[in-house]
Amino acid sequence: MLLILLSYCGVASASANSLITTIPVSGSTLTTPPSSVTLKTHNELIPDANELTVTDPSGLRVDDGTITVDGANVSIGLKFLTESGIYRVSYTLFSEGEVPIEGSFTFNFFAPSVISPTEPTSAPTQSQPPASSSWGTNVFIFAILVVAFFVLIGLSLYARKLFRDR
Repeated sequence: MLLILLSYCGVASASANSLITTIPVSGSTLTTPPSSVTLKTHNELIPDANELTVTDPSGLRVDDGTITVDGANVSIGLKFLTESGIYRVSYTLFSEGEVPIEGSFTFNFFAPSVISPTEPTSAPTQSQPPASSSWGTNVFIFAILVVAFFVLIGLSLYARKLFRDR
């Protein structure tokens, strides 16, 4: 009788929805900024009914406001985190026929002291000095050019004689 009265009044039963995991893990310390925060519950969540916010150490929101629900998972995108400190994630999650899950958790983020660009920079290359040519190689190339010139003259005279005789 008490169980019927409790479920009639809207009090959660033993199978009430609850939070299973968080990404990043509650209380964890990160050195790489996350791009989103994800929560997973036991039961499926109602789309467009959940609230999820992320604030930086000074209390300013750092989420982008884009909440995505996929079954029992809800996530929100984050802006690029640059400030070190404790970030707070606050949530109110709704599933059909269940009491909303409300709560918050924190994670610690250590921002790098210098944010370097992710694109690789090109290193200057050293040019090699041209290969030295010897005097003998130059004479050989010149001799081939002279021989080729005389072969060209000879072939043109032969072709002229051939076509004249026809």
